[in-house]
Amino acid sequence: MGSCLSGAEASSVPYAPASSSGSAKAKSSSRKRQMRKNSSFESKMEMWLHRIPGRIFLNGSSDAASLFTRQGKKGINQDAMIVWENFGSKTDTILCGVFDGHGPFGHMVAKKVRDSLPLKLSALWELKVGSPDGHSDFSSSAMGSMNSEETSIKTIEDLKTFPKLELGENHYDTILTLKESFVKAFKVMDKELKLHPQIDCYCSGTTAVTLVKQGHDLLIGNVGDSRAVLGTRDKNNSLIAVQLTVDLKPDLPRELERIRLCRGRVFALKNEPEVARVWLPNCDSPGLAMARAFGDFCLKDFGLISIPEISYRCLTDRDEFVVLATDGIWDVLSNNEVVDIVASAPRSSAARTLVESAIRAWRLKYPYAKVDDCAVVCLFLDSNSSSHATSQSASNEQIVSPQKNP
Repeated sequence: MGSCLSGAEASSVPYAPASSSGSAKAKSSSRKRQMRKNSSFESKMEMWLHRIPGRIFLNGSSDAASLFTRQGKKGINQDAMIVWENFGSKTDTILCGVFDGHGPFGHMVAKKVRDSLPLKLSALWELKVGSPDGHSDFSSSAMGSMNSEETSIKTIEDLKTFPKLELGENHYDTILTLKESFVKAFKVMDKELKLHPQIDCYCSGTTAVTLVKQGHDLLIGNVGDSRAVLGTRDKNNSLIAVQLTVDLKPDLPRELERIRLCRGRVFALKNEPEVARVWLPNCDSPGLAMARAFGDFCLKDFGLISIPEISYRCLTDRDEFVVLATDGIWDVLSNNEVVDIVASAPRSSAARTLVESAIRAWRLKYPYAKVDDCAVVCLFLDSNSSSHATSQSASNEQIVSPQKNP
C-alpha cells in the first residue's frame, strides 16, 4: 500500500560524488544566492495563483466540484489537489487533478506539480492552438529522443482511438492537440523538477491524475497509481462505476518489460507480497510501488518514466460525475463503493464524505496499519442541477483502459 520505503531506507541510494573542495565555498555561496532569488519568485508566483478566480486547491466546493484532503497517520500530508474552472480562460473548460507525493520531500513535489503543471498545460495548449501547423511538430520534438521513454509513447492511444469519422475533422484535431499538450507538459514538468534548486527529487516524487473537461470532451493524463472513476447510468438506468485510468503498477506486463529492459528490478518484499516495487540494479532501494511518476530521478535511468497514459471519453447525458482520488481511497474502497458514497452525499460535501468513509474503512480493514493520506476531487458533470441523492446501487463496474502496446 505504501508508495515507497521509509526515508531511512531510501537514504541508502547512492548519490553523485560531491564537488572538489577547492571551489566548494564559492559554489555554496552562489547556490545560496540563487536559492534566495528562486524562493522570492516562487512566493510571488504562489500569491498570484491564490488570487486566480475559479482556482481551488484547499478543502471546499463550488457549483461544479467538491474537493477534500486529510492527513493520515504517516506524517505530513503529501497529497495535493486542484480544481480550476474557466481553465485557460475558456468558459466551458475545467481542470481537476490529484497528486500523491512520496519520499522525504514528496509533499513539496506534489505541491509544485499541482501549481506548475496546469500552467504548463495551458500555455502549451494555447501555443499549439495558435500555431499555423497545429500539432505537426509534436512527433519530432516529443517522441524522438527519450531512450526508455520512447517505448512508453506507444502506450498512448494512436489515431484509431480518436476516429475522425465519429468526431469530425475539426473536433478530432482539437482533441489531438490537447492530448499532445498533455504529454509535452508532463515532460517539461519533470525536467523542471530535475533542475529545481530547492526541492530534492532524487528519491522523492509524486503521482498525478489530471483531467480537462471541455464541453462533452473529457481527457485524462495519468502517471502513478492515483485513479479516475466515472459514475454513470447503464441502459437500465442503474448507477455504475467506470474506471477511466489504469493504476500504473510495476508488475503490469508492459511496465515490467520496460523496467527490466532498462536494468531496473521489480519484486515484492516478503512482508507485503501483494505490493510490487521498483529497485535499482545493484541496490535494494528505493522500492517504489509504481512504474511512472514525477521526480524519483534515482530510477529514471532504470525504467521509471513520467510520460502519462492518456484516456479520452465523449461524455453523454448518462454520465453524472468523475471522482479523482489518491490511493488512500482506492486501497480500502472499491470503485462501486466510491460511486455509491458520492452519489448519496450532498454535492458540496461529497469529497469530505468519501474521505471520512475511507478513514473508517482503514480502521476496520487494517486496524494495525497507519491510515494513508487521502485526497479527493469530485467533478459533477451537470453542475446546474441541485444537490441530489440516489438509492440505486452501483452494482456493476466497468473499466475503460488506455490502449495497450501493439
